Amino acid sequence: MSSEKHIVLVGLPGVGKTTVGRAVAKRLGREFVDLDTLIERSFGKSISQIFRDDGEAVFRAAEARVAGEVAEMAPVVLAPGGGWVLNSAAVAHLLEASRIIYLRVSPDAAIRRMGRGIDRRPLLSGATDPFKAMRELHEVRKPVYERYAAMTVETGGIERSTVIAKVVELVLAAERDFTLKPEDKNE
Repeated sequence: MSSEKHIVLVGLPGVGKTTVGRAVAKRLGREFVDLDTLIERSFGKSISQIFRDDGEAVFRAAEARVAGEVAEMAPVVLAPGGGWVLNSAAVAHLLEASRIIYLRVSPDAAIRRMGRGIDRRPLLSGATDPFKAMRELHEVRKPVYERYAAMTVETGGIERSTVIAKVVELVLAAERDFTLKPEDKNE
């Protein structure tokens, strides 16, 4: 059995899942997959347009379907959308075949990192107070991120390069520990 599993980066929108994921994939010699990009390609339109035209339920069904497709791939570094963890059908496809890493950031820091990119976030773009909306998302999602995550990396106030190095370090340590024989672990 291989020690390599998919690496799934979870966290609030704006935490840096895509940026960190690309760098981690490069360092580990794996493909990087952005789940939302795969969904957009399958629909031929943006996530915002899918939400607007088809609704969140259609998006979540597509998210589960595409997660199932990713589960069949060779181990990748995956950045799903921030709400992926709430989609039990999507999570079920990848839970056993993945190491889930929670990139933790405060809701306010996530909003500040997004800047004008907030307009591309369907659950935040129409909010009169994006900070309040993000705090509400955080309250709902934080316990779920923590429940599924095998590892957590704090990203607030930390250089991106340090976050990337920490994720790589955790993945390599987990893979190394997996490959040790039980008698080797006692030495």
